[in-house]
Amino acid sequence: MQTNFTPEQLKDPAIARSNEVLRACVHCGFCTATCPTYQILGDELDSPRGRIYLIKDMLENDRPADEKTVRHIDRCLSCLACMTTCPSGVHYMHLVDHAREYIEKTYRRPWDERALRWVLARVLPYPMRFRVALLGARIARPFRRLVPDARLRAMLDMAPARIPPVSRNDDPQVFAARGPRRMRVALMTGCAQRALNTDINDATIRLLRRLGAEVVIARGQGCCGALTHHMGKTAESHASAAANIRAWSAEMAGEGLDAIVINTSGCGTTVKDYGHMFRNDAGLADQAAAVAAIARDVSEVLVQLGLPDGPPRPERVAYHAACSLQHGQKIKSHPKDLLKAAGFAVVEPSDSHLCCGSAGTYNLMQPEISQQLKARKVRTLEARAPDIIAAGNIGCMMQIGSGTEVPVVHTVELLDWATGGPRPRALDNG
Repeated sequence: MQTNFTPEQLKDPAIARSNEVLRACVHCGFCTATCPTYQILGDELDSPRGRIYLIKDMLENDRPADEKTVRHIDRCLSCLACMTTCPSGVHYMHLVDHAREYIEKTYRRPWDERALRWVLARVLPYPMRFRVALLGARIARPFRRLVPDARLRAMLDMAPARIPPVSRNDDPQVFAARGPRRMRVALMTGCAQRALNTDINDATIRLLRRLGAEVVIARGQGCCGALTHHMGKTAESHASAAANIRAWSAEMAGEGLDAIVINTSGCGTTVKDYGHMFRNDAGLADQAAAVAAIARDVSEVLVQLGLPDGPPRPERVAYHAACSLQHGQKIKSHPKDLLKAAGFAVVEPSDSHLCCGSAGTYNLMQPEISQQLKARKVRTLEARAPDIIAAGNIGCMMQIGSGTEVPVVHTVELLDWATGGPRPRALDNG
């Protein structure tokens, strides 16, 4: 794609990077075939190619974002299926992230949108605040039909039937390996996941220790920054990321780390991009790159440690591939291979490359489109007649779980169970 940025514009590192991305696009349209919003809405501007044209026009002309551009960019899930299918290697993620930052700086949203985004940015990344909000949502849910805004109704629907107690395993500490230590890793405990489902981190710690890993919960770590990053709130997202970089760098400089383990794939995609996010930060660029270099999805670490083969099990598991894992991190076979090695019968839904509609806060800010994507994903999963649905991302688990009676369990919980851990509570609670 030909671009016409001025030499002065290209002095801005963000513009220079977007120019590189834009020039890689050859207008082929392959991305439209795998874009969930284009499939649902049928509008070229709701496809990656259409959004690329809008972003190019906005950035080249150095004009404030308009309502039309914002509407179509907001509808993007950032599922990154377009990056998987693109034959030219267009790094759409960096382009749309820049567009969202630009929109946040130049466009004044209606007051209700500003209020909703403000609340989400100041609640979801903080586990205790989120717990209070979930409790409030449970109390208010009987009055759901009186709420006129679909986005607020979606927030009420997000509250689980059971809010788990705080897990002390998420506190800063070190868990010794069972037997000889083969690896020393830091576990990212996350933010929303700590309020919604504490069993995931608990199972991760048990499983890693059982396989010979010493597990560190680093002091000072917190939200990865993805939630605010995808809202274009760069200062807030970078502050969260910087705290993690410093926390893990301290461990790396001390007793050392072989990996930073992440069991929420949406967070993993962001942490692995820290090197890019801080490339122009003289104080943190090197540390950010070093952190990103050893960030690993938990499935990558489990494959490295080697999961013992288990006997065949009766449970039929439908594996849901989170977009952030299969498209963002290009990890497609590890979770399935691990489940099969543990003895589970693994099946996949049709169109497994398509998003479930969770996408961070997308299901709260674009509930109509999100509901359509959820219904399609649940339909394809249930068509495989599974006993259990497995996923590696808390957002996907909440989204799919709200639309099916089939238990939805994190992949790690199943692997922990198969190797001596407790039966996942979700199998009994539904």
